[in-house]
Amino acid sequence: MGHLFKRGNVYWIKYYRNGKPYRESTKSKKEADAKRLLKRREGEVSEGKLPGVYFDRVRFDELAEGFLADYRINGKRSLVRAERSVQHLKTFFEGARVTNITSPAIQKYIEKRREQDAANATINRELAALKRMLNLGARQTPPKVDRVPFIPMLQENNVRKGFFEHGEFLALRDALPDHLKGFVTFGYKTGWRFSEIAGLTWNQIDLSQNTARLEAGETKNREGRTVWLDDEVKAVIQEQWEQRKKTNKLICYVFTNKDGDERTKDFRGAWKSACKKAGLGHRLFHDLRRTAVRNMVRAGVPERVAMTISGHKTRSVFERYNIVDEKDLQLAAERQHAYLESRLGTKPGTIVDLDKKRSQPNEG
Repeated sequence: MGHLFKRGNVYWIKYYRNGKPYRESTKSKKEADAKRLLKRREGEVSEGKLPGVYFDRVRFDELAEGFLADYRINGKRSLVRAERSVQHLKTFFEGARVTNITSPAIQKYIEKRREQDAANATINRELAALKRMLNLGARQTPPKVDRVPFIPMLQENNVRKGFFEHGEFLALRDALPDHLKGFVTFGYKTGWRFSEIAGLTWNQIDLSQNTARLEAGETKNREGRTVWLDDEVKAVIQEQWEQRKKTNKLICYVFTNKDGDERTKDFRGAWKSACKKAGLGHRLFHDLRRTAVRNMVRAGVPERVAMTISGHKTRSVFERYNIVDEKDLQLAAERQHAYLESRLGTKPGTIVDLDKKRSQPNEG
């Protein structure tokens, strides 16, 4: 059985777990507080739980390292973003006991980040990292976290708004250097990410089947996918092959730099200049991905097929790219108007005409 004792004016408690004695300061001068803590600790022991004093020894830094180790072990592509989130969390929680990472403390962290003008989406990524590291700690044997506190998430306005109308894309492509035109055309038609296009190799192209494929593990969601090459994209690939033969540099990448001796890398300078020349203001290469999704949906491509081509794994993410603009709304209104007008028609054989005939009494 446990008991109380004093060190100076502060009460301490002593209790046993598996025959091992535990001594813990109550940090209080009141005997009633000490009795309550002792009763709680004995209850934890009787239920087979680790006593709370064990969790008091675990610090945020230990959980953060375990979190990043999990990213490294599993080869997650978003390691850099995770490290960035941890750095922000450290400015507030570094050295903190895990038992002091409570919902009120997290609220204060959110307030601090808002004062620093951090976007809600950025704060949410950091809170998600904190929640993940706490959950990982709770799953350890023995556990490092006894309970994961409630972590409120902020509302995000995460609808992506950048896209190209077809004429804008053509103007941009015309303003780009020749060696980049095929690259952006491929992105505009397929919706592939920049890294996926830049990393495309010739052994992933099958012109006899008119396909390009990404193997499992090469994409952001780790799932492979295949796209059909239409006539324009096929012509782009064939042009890249001819350029490869002319330079006589047998590089494995489909899209290369101007000299043809290395794969295409960052071309933000050329992109920015082309956007300015085409009068498009500030645009992102990722806008081509959003545009491809919208174009496929407008063309009547089933959403499941469009998601397979673009590589969107979840519908919630896909919907952020399927942007509706004023022209979509105008088209919807025109189609509705045409439908209602058809219901008022009296042409022989129309639904309305047949309805009228059914309502008329039979002659004779």
